[in-house]
Amino acid sequence: MSASTATTAPASAHATTRKARRRSAVLGVVAWAVGIGFCLPALWMVLTSFHAEADAATNPPSIAAALTLDGYRAFFGGGGGPTPWPPLVNSLGASFFSTVLVLLLALPAAYALSIRRVRKWTDVMFFFLSTKMLPVVAGLLPVYLFARNTGLLDNIWLLVLLYTSMNLPIAVWMMQSFLADVPVSIIEAAQVDGARLPTVLRRVVAPVAGPGIAATSLICFIFSWNELLFARVLTGVVAGTAPVHLTTFVTSQGLFLAQLCAASVVVSLPVLVAGYAAQDKLVQGLSLGAVK
Repeated sequence: MSASTATTAPASAHATTRKARRRSAVLGVVAWAVGIGFCLPALWMVLTSFHAEADAATNPPSIAAALTLDGYRAFFGGGGGPTPWPPLVNSLGASFFSTVLVLLLALPAAYALSIRRVRKWTDVMFFFLSTKMLPVVAGLLPVYLFARNTGLLDNIWLLVLLYTSMNLPIAVWMMQSFLADVPVSIIEAAQVDGARLPTVLRRVVAPVAGPGIAATSLICFIFSWNELLFARVLTGVVAGTAPVHLTTFVTSQGLFLAQLCAASVVVSLPVLVAGYAAQDKLVQGLSLGAVK
């Protein structure tokens, strides 16, 4: 190898390294910009929640306006308004119990579709998927008539049943992929030792597929917590949920923007806390099966 060739090789490698670093830096800046862009509406909502109504309603918005807790005081009934605790409790109860029911039903269904596969299991999976193709508003009138004729209007347990049926197809689809990664050998070993199906599901399948179950439960909880259409139509004073309570800040007198933002922040906190607490399980569960 000549001296000129030996000198050119390190220079070329150094130039390639610089280009790679520059490309990485540009991609990092773009990623941060996109991330900030996604978070900007939420940050703006939090900032507006600490403004007075007069400052929140200015156009263009007043960013440097004085901060106050009046919006949060009004949300929690400080100004003589309705208390938010019953709607929050209703949302928590409907989301929690529907998620528990979904897991109890989806785990054996996913077991039958992934580990002990039934005949034509792909048709069954397509049937679960097809139930999500119907627009939600198309089923609103039949559900309302059923609730009215059975005396279940303004009943929290009707929401539990509805949220269970709405989230069950998603849960079965997710858990089917998670349970497909469970080694069949450990299930067969447990069955050889005399374990029956409930024991296998509880003590063998559930611990191994724990991250997937955690991800499924969190997504079902979020979907139930955020649901508005059925709760708005089928509930009233007794079983109203937190999203329904948010709509009370849009009145004929105008939009109370600061109070609405404060209420939105409070209503979003349970989901954010649950997601932060289970973020490891959520990422692990959603990434199962992504790399074979």
